Amino acid sequence: MFKRHTIFQRTLVRAPMRLDVLPVFQCLFLPWLYFCGIYALLSCELHFYRATLTYTLVALAALLLAALGWMSLRSAKSFQEPSWFSFLFVTMAVAWLLGVVFGNLNFAATTQPYCQYANLDILPEVSPSWTGEEVMSSGRAFFGKTSVLDIRRSMAFKNIETYCVAPISSGAFGAVLPLENYDFWAVGLNCCSLNTADFRCGEYDNPNAHSGLRVLDDEQRSFFRLAVEQAEAAYSLKAKHPVFFYWVQDATAEMDSFRNDGYKYYLIGVLSHFAWQMLCVLLAVAAFSKG
Repeated sequence: MFKRHTIFQRTLVRAPMRLDVLPVFQCLFLPWLYFCGIYALLSCELHFYRATLTYTLVALAALLLAALGWMSLRSAKSFQEPSWFSFLFVTMAVAWLLGVVFGNLNFAATTQPYCQYANLDILPEVSPSWTGEEVMSSGRAFFGKTSVLDIRRSMAFKNIETYCVAPISSGAFGAVLPLENYDFWAVGLNCCSLNTADFRCGEYDNPNAHSGLRVLDDEQRSFFRLAVEQAEAAYSLKAKHPVFFYWVQDATAEMDSFRNDGYKYYLIGVLSHFAWQMLCVLLAVAAFSKG
């Protein structure tokens, strides 16, 4: 005589609260899948290449949530008791907010720098004697097996963080050759001393490290430039157009690590939200059973 009600139909029928598997599973998986979608949308490369489309889709997801909220409000006015429908709306609203926040954080930390490097030039044969103007469009640079860091001419600039720089030079027979112009610098944060030339940033002690990943942060570049100016004054160097790199063995592998980290953080977020949603559902089951 009675039809089987879905979660949306059941809220319109006043009945004794009892444990029903269907709404429990709906409230467990729907908010989680909703979070996964928003989180993925804001974390992926579409956010970099089609930002307007990405945020349009996020806004449409918010409209869907608003419609669910309106239906939940109507249900709340009809019955003065909690329902799985209201629970679904609240947890989906939380899922949307978490997806937006953590999606943007993941994008800024991993996907955005990866896409920026992927869209810049890669220079396979760079000589430390070149000028910085010749590599302004580069994101990755490979300096050749004779390139070395001139630790003796490293310098640091302090502004809350310690900005460390060391010139990239050429070496022969264990000696560092002097250059007419020092435009290429290996850099790092908080990996050197202020009063001693002891640059310890990146893969400075790796004899196979001969490449660099370009520093993209404009604010950091300004402080690294101040450190270079101090090095010019201290060591009588000339750096007309300094360009800054993180010193690594394989710049391409380092670039790919940003994308891999993005996948890792996405998986952690998905699993963490599922655990959170399961906890919320278990608490709701306990609360509704008492009702």
